[in-house]
Amino acid sequence: MRYLVPARPARLIAASLLLAASACSFAPQHVRPPQPVPDRYPSETAEGPSIAQAGWRDFFPDAELRRLIGEALANNRDIRVAAARVAEARAAWRIEGASLYPQLDAVATGTRGRSLFNLPEVGATPIETRQISAQLSASWEIDFWGRLRALRDAARWQYLATEESRRAVATDLVAQVANGYLLEREYGERSALARASIDSREETLRIMRRRYEVGSGSKLDMTQAQTLLAQARMTLQALEQDRAVNRNALALLVGHPIDIAPGSLDLTKMADHMALPPGLPSDLLANRPDIMAAEDQLRAANANIGAARAAFFPNISLTGAYGTMSDALDGLFADGSKAWSFAPRISLPLFNAGRLKGNLGVAEARRDQAVAEYERTVQSAFRDVSDALVRRRQLGLQVDTTREMLQAQRERARLAQLRFDNGRSAYLEVLDAQRDLFDAEQTLAQLRRAEIATAVALYSALGGGFVADPTFDIDAAQNSKEQAK
Repeated sequence: MRYLVPARPARLIAASLLLAASACSFAPQHVRPPQPVPDRYPSETAEGPSIAQAGWRDFFPDAELRRLIGEALANNRDIRVAAARVAEARAAWRIEGASLYPQLDAVATGTRGRSLFNLPEVGATPIETRQISAQLSASWEIDFWGRLRALRDAARWQYLATEESRRAVATDLVAQVANGYLLEREYGERSALARASIDSREETLRIMRRRYEVGSGSKLDMTQAQTLLAQARMTLQALEQDRAVNRNALALLVGHPIDIAPGSLDLTKMADHMALPPGLPSDLLANRPDIMAAEDQLRAANANIGAARAAFFPNISLTGAYGTMSDALDGLFADGSKAWSFAPRISLPLFNAGRLKGNLGVAEARRDQAVAEYERTVQSAFRDVSDALVRRRQLGLQVDTTREMLQAQRERARLAQLRFDNGRSAYLEVLDAQRDLFDAEQTLAQLRRAEIATAVALYSALGGGFVADPTFDIDAAQNSKEQAK
């Protein structure tokens, strides 16, 4: 029966390859949703390219901070988890891509059995059978409707989204380390101010106690000096507690115990002189990793729709085997032992109780979710940048006002001390003036740190940190994304 055997298998394979190469796609064409935010930020900003284009090594001038950030990127456990997720997504992409190619297996089998065979006038006769085979088995699903390619594309976009999510984790980590470092510097500066006040108030208390002992001063003045000293000590103790807690948080971010050398707020120069242009809201689409990840998720959802649509059409697959077969091992490769088979298969879904339609509905609903998630991410990014711009502008004004207030408080404290020394006022006036001066010094240190932190917040909100940074293999992911497009 020759018609059961393909006379020209090479032509059939070539035709199958041609069909696979010309496979169509049912995935919707990706269209980026309209930008659901204004074209410009609601405040006056510096013009120029977005500061997000600067790598974090260029953005942060402090060498100690750069060292901490580098160690955090190398040791932080959240980064390691994110990297493992990227590796998992990359492996899933490879698994889906492998389905597009023929699967080839080497199969060796051996069977041995015994059964009873009934013959007339003889009765039951035991028969032993043995069979040994060695074959190359091949199977291939021809992706004529693009289902497998759609699943591969969905896995690829999921991988790229995971890569962007890792970059988002890294960007957030940079901001957290920078803010922790700024708090460390703030606590150091405020503690130094508190110690200076303690030294001054200890000397004042000594003088007041001596004046009380010789009868030239009152006990009230002495107790007021004691109160002022105790308040400074309590402030220092609270600062040391907060500083220790902040160092523990920094150690968790960096991945090991840290040792920070004493220093001042070296980032002040950056905060005072760096223009920090945010660019346009449209720049966020290419800079913010969470927005890029959301768009990749949308592309993956479109690809899954293509796979769900292709499942309605016939499935075409080819299976075949070639090898040898014998009832004894020594005859396995003898003449006449060759065996082969070829079985093309076409299956068309006729009735499945709405399962395929349900799968398509799920894919379309997830696409709608991805669109909404993308738009929400863009809106959230726009708000982050707008909030950072407002806080930066207002905190700059507060710092200037607090500096003026601090100068006035210093003059007030000087005049109050002078009036007390000349016997023209009670020590309570000096007490109030010194307390307000101490509070103004502490407030200015806090505001200066907060102003610098707004620069970090703006930089992070714009998606900065890794555009020009070789720490991660971001460029490779971007190249894969361009090829996917």
